[in-house]
Amino acid sequence: MTSNPRVFASHGMESLSVLAGRDLLSPLRERWDCRVWEHARRPVPEEFKALAHPAEGLLCLLTDRVDQDLIQACPRLRAISSFSVGVDHIDLVAATDRGILVGNTPGVLTETTADLAFALLLAAARRVGEASDFLRRGEWAGGHWEIDAFVGKDLHGATLGIIGLGPIGQAVARRAQGFGLRVLGWSRSGREVPGVRGLALPELLAESDFVSVHVALAAETRGLLDARALAQMKPGAVLVNTARGGIVDEVALANALRSGHLGAVGLDVFAQEPAAGDHPLLEFPNAVLTPHIGSASIGTRIRMAELAVDNLVAGLDGHRMPQCANPEVVVKRN
Repeated sequence: MTSNPRVFASHGMESLSVLAGRDLLSPLRERWDCRVWEHARRPVPEEFKALAHPAEGLLCLLTDRVDQDLIQACPRLRAISSFSVGVDHIDLVAATDRGILVGNTPGVLTETTADLAFALLLAAARRVGEASDFLRRGEWAGGHWEIDAFVGKDLHGATLGIIGLGPIGQAVARRAQGFGLRVLGWSRSGREVPGVRGLALPELLAESDFVSVHVALAAETRGLLDARALAQMKPGAVLVNTARGGIVDEVALANALRSGHLGAVGLDVFAQEPAAGDHPLLEFPNAVLTPHIGSASIGTRIRMAELAVDNLVAGLDGHRMPQCANPEVVVKRN
């Protein structure tokens, strides 16, 4: 082990650093020899592997695939820090087996992501995207007001089902109560939340006018909302997903929109990101789609960057990371 280990950062965070008024990577640059990806495009896997190969510390994004193959190609690697809450892009088992600490950035984006979930809920319910496109195409100019134009669904007095009652799900529940919604909830752990009526998932789907997804992507939740589950939802219901794309079967979702069974959807996440230009959901005007911007407020992204850097500094120093996805590695070291 050298006294000046190499760090590879897959993003320089230049624009965030400008907004923050300081170099967000400076705690790493001041301590260690850092190599930073400085191109506008993302590195392809072979480039990523070659640059990460000599590294002891890796700062990555959720779009970087840190699989077993990459981990094996980095013999000196001992700390990984991801600029994300989810770590499904990292082979956590392979990292843990190697004794590599893995850090993530939960907590700091809870309220911001809940804001976006509610924004998608409102936009889908009130057909904001469709109405905006209609105006921008010039179709309203010179026309007249129609009593049935872009009629949507009321939130107040309706029922919202929340799938996953962790911090973000709970934050959405608080917003829903302020809008006068009846709130139902389901979680794998059976967590009870004040003001939220717990139900089994099929019952929640059957009773909810709106459903918002907030579970982590894991083996147990991949494909959780498949064709059968979507068929259990109320006719005309609205589905929002700001968690992970793999939780919802997107082909089944497109079919549910095409048949008219679902009234609208709001998605910030997709099974494959970035989403392809011919993604099946792009054909639907009642699909409100955003490119994974759940945490995209200035303050939140800066706090995420700070936490990701703090995690890597701690890991390289052999200390407990402020947020660690595999804390058992710390136990093994001790």
